[in-house]
Amino acid sequence: MGDLASVQAGAESGSVSFETSPDRYRHWRLSVDGDIATLTLDVDDHGGIVPGYELKMNSYDLGVDIELNDAVQRLRFEHPAVRCVVVTSAKERMFSSGANIRMLAQSSHPWKVNFCKFTNETRNAMEDANENSGQTYLAALNGTAAGGGYEIALACAQILLIDDSSSAVSLPEVPLLGVLPGTGGLTRVTDKRHVRRDLADVFATRPEGVRGKTAVAWGLVDEAVPRATFDEVVRERALAAAARSTRPADARGIPFTPLRRTITTNDVAYDHLTADLDRGASTAAITIKGPSPAEVPDSLTRMHELGADLWMLAVTRELDDLILHLRTNELEIGTWVFRTVGDAESLLACERLVTANRERDWLANEINLYAKRTLKRLDVTSRSLIALIEPGSCFAGWLLEVALACDRQYMLDGLPEDDAEGAPAAIVMTEANAGPYPMGNALSRLESRFFGHADHLQTLAAHRGQPLPAAEALELGLVTAAPDNLDWDDEIRLVLEERAALSPDALTGMEANHRFVGPETTETKIFGRLAAWQNWIFTRPNAAGPEGALRRYGTGQRGQFDRKRV
Repeated sequence: MGDLASVQAGAESGSVSFETSPDRYRHWRLSVDGDIATLTLDVDDHGGIVPGYELKMNSYDLGVDIELNDAVQRLRFEHPAVRCVVVTSAKERMFSSGANIRMLAQSSHPWKVNFCKFTNETRNAMEDANENSGQTYLAALNGTAAGGGYEIALACAQILLIDDSSSAVSLPEVPLLGVLPGTGGLTRVTDKRHVRRDLADVFATRPEGVRGKTAVAWGLVDEAVPRATFDEVVRERALAAAARSTRPADARGIPFTPLRRTITTNDVAYDHLTADLDRGASTAAITIKGPSPAEVPDSLTRMHELGADLWMLAVTRELDDLILHLRTNELEIGTWVFRTVGDAESLLACERLVTANRERDWLANEINLYAKRTLKRLDVTSRSLIALIEPGSCFAGWLLEVALACDRQYMLDGLPEDDAEGAPAAIVMTEANAGPYPMGNALSRLESRFFGHADHLQTLAAHRGQPLPAAEALELGLVTAAPDNLDWDDEIRLVLEERAALSPDALTGMEANHRFVGPETTETKIFGRLAAWQNWIFTRPNAAGPEGALRRYGTGQRGQFDRKRV
């Protein structure tokens, strides 16, 4: 899946690649000038990821956002000296008109949902850079920002809008399309920018949007700047943001070399990760290989020398790519079964070097943040997730988080009949399981698992660093069940068969409700409440039917609405 043409061809046949690089971008331009980077949106009208629509007025589709996601990642790893990122447009009087409506109208329901989920995750990555990496995103809206275009701006820490007679910000989805802003606009307007509820209501039902000083007064943007001084003021604000950053000025970046990946009909293979697909059983058997002792760096210097080949960074990139690949291209593979193999001590040694230095070394910090984002991507994936913990596994520390992200965990008690001389399976909790990788609800996975049981969390803390065999892990509530070797094969077979027999829709709703307990956050609203409503709205005739607003947009005819409220 090299250039965009191959991505387009693959997309038609159901295979989308999420890997790209700046030399292959067709919609974004990335430039770096000292500690300031500029991301310029200049969408190729004829560069849609699938045929059937033109990306006019800087509208975007999945291909545009794949490039944005890649740029955000590269800015963090390849350009560590960048302290401020200016997001702007190359089009005259138009920042972005948002997600392409023709694309949405012709897309299948799963495509629309996966598109919205991925764009949400990309916006969250921009905010994560703002909050945790010292890279401030500044939206320089040199023209109108509508719908998803304004939602890109909302992910930035500051928004500057050009003050002329026409440029506005808007969320016109409700009045024009009969759907909701799909990438967090409603939530960020109220929760992040603290726009009053009544003004937010007016704003979200006013298709022409809000301009200039009114947009500032309502809190929709931070400044409205006259055209004559716009570029100068943007530069001043970018320099000021850069001056506030603690990002190291002399750091050398880590090139993101292409992933080594092989895809066949029933297998996806990387250096440290494989996925075997059983289409009859609707399962993916995912095996993560831990590091060997030789792959563990002995110093920060060596960690930087390894760069993208460092095990923890390499396996995070591979897992991130695999999640996106399976989520988008393998819709009928409904159950993902996770296994690990390798030496837990080597894994923990690699983890210790990274986690112990995350507050003083930019690369260690970025690796931890990337691991956090990838685990969050797993949390919000609508698949059944099951972990199998067997002898020879290395579910420890950060990789134990993968098991804790699963809906169930099964651990073999004892040894298989054909391996009487091996060591039984064990799991190891570390500081990595105590909060560095929070879920979208701002709780650790252990806090979510034992929500309302603070005393038990204290008990678990006393067991950190200790290899826990099956019986003890079961007693502590860290696994769902611990069958012995006589029952293991039959129990796992029955679990997977049962899962495959249940309604995928019901499972998606059940799993999402169980995974995110406790307090609601901006993220849980976007991926839970908002996504659930949008899912439903996308299937309703008022939006997606032959006379719905999405289908009739641009035809001169208004959508015909069933007026019953349900």
